[in-house]
Amino acid sequence: MSLALWIKQPWKTFYLTFHIFTFVFVFLPVHAVKFLFTRPRPTWSWRHAMRVALTRRLGSIATVLGKVPFDPDYRAIKPGPGVEGVWMDRVPHLMNAELKIWSSVANVTSIRIPGYWYARTGSNSKPPTPTIAGQKVFLFIHGGGFTQLSAHPRSPISVIPRSLVELTDDAPYALAVEYRLSSTYPFAEKHSFPAALLDALTGYNFLVNTMGYDPSDIIVAGDSAGGNIALALTRYLVENKGSTEISLPGPPGHLLVSSPVTDMSNSHVTPGSSALANDKDIIGDFYNNPHDTPYRVLAYVGPFGAGIASCNRYVSPASLSPLMQSRFIGFPRTFIIAGGMEVFRDQIRSLRDKMVRDMGEAQVAYYEPADAVHDYIFFPWHPDRPATLKAIQEWLVSG
Repeated sequence: MSLALWIKQPWKTFYLTFHIFTFVFVFLPVHAVKFLFTRPRPTWSWRHAMRVALTRRLGSIATVLGKVPFDPDYRAIKPGPGVEGVWMDRVPHLMNAELKIWSSVANVTSIRIPGYWYARTGSNSKPPTPTIAGQKVFLFIHGGGFTQLSAHPRSPISVIPRSLVELTDDAPYALAVEYRLSSTYPFAEKHSFPAALLDALTGYNFLVNTMGYDPSDIIVAGDSAGGNIALALTRYLVENKGSTEISLPGPPGHLLVSSPVTDMSNSHVTPGSSALANDKDIIGDFYNNPHDTPYRVLAYVGPFGAGIASCNRYVSPASLSPLMQSRFIGFPRTFIIAGGMEVFRDQIRSLRDKMVRDMGEAQVAYYEPADAVHDYIFFPWHPDRPATLKAIQEWLVSG
């Protein structure tokens, strides 16, 4: 049955009840026994294999739920222990002609949105004003397939900015952007591209023109879908540097992306590619039907349709389509993370190759553990996470 049926009552309750029952009485015992004898990767422990399988199962169920109703979003700052939220003013004056056209088609505009501060242990809950000269700061853009999760400190993905601010004394704060999430049929059709880019631009402008950070001290960071938005924000700042049309802050000094979504077309979906071969990844069913466009892609591209993914450098910068003309000249020092067995591995390698072509090898650091899954730094239990954070730390200190 289609997704449109399962999100309606009473079918939704039936769907969830069925999956909870089969999860407890079928899925868990079957996999617990199966992984005693064989695992998706020989290097995986039994516990690791179970955790990956569990994450895959929960992810497939989450599609029917849509956005979790009680998750914080862009409409309010949700208080809580250790929560330091801030409102950030809209930036329509920073939109060039191209961005205005895209916004008009998508029926979105720049709005006031919240952000949340993350602080290094022992530091104040937010940076001092004026900021300390030369002190770096992360602008963090969370993942979640453009359709789920939150920048709020109670969101599970908050483990990433919490970890980043502990890496070096020179970057003790991160501002996480509560950007608008996309959705489409059978849910409400709203907040497609370029809404998230506009919100990321709002966060960047806040750091520079409200907090007083020098652009060279900003580390734009994002994971998965957030990595796509981080790349788009950096591209916008690079391409419009010195523009006479708008007065933008300069590009950031660093770019950090973990398992970024870099090709929403199907140019990397070929026989033997990671998109199809790495079907044991936590999002191994992303391309379960190569002839269908995944829901998350449809939600993000909205009224532009899937065709935009083959020709728009902000949506699919690593696309192999001959229509794609994406260059990376002028981009800042970049650290790219990929999982060796993730679905998006090949497209992330294409991103790396394009960046090295335009920027030089010295400007592009690439880290790919052989048996790691998609966005593995999201998972505190993942065995490759500590070494990856150490590599990021060394990269930050060296530059």
